[in-house]
Amino acid sequence: MDRGGPKLPPVKVGERYKVKIEALGKGGDGIARIKGFVIFVPNTKVGDEVEIVINSVKQKFAFGEIIV
Repeated sequence: MDRGGPKLPPVKVGERYKVKIEALGKGGDGIARIKGFVIFVPNTKVGDEVEIVINSVKQKFAFGEIIV
């Protein structure tokens, strides 16, 4: 039974994903989504398709960086 408790983020630190940048955040970071979960990716622009590694996960969003 779901009691409406906090959902666990669908990503974990160290995981790698291929994502498409959908928008830009207020600070200029690219925004991608994994299962609807927001991932901020610095040094990207809308339309970029990049491979990232997750380096920080919060309750409602995460931060990733491009794998070179």
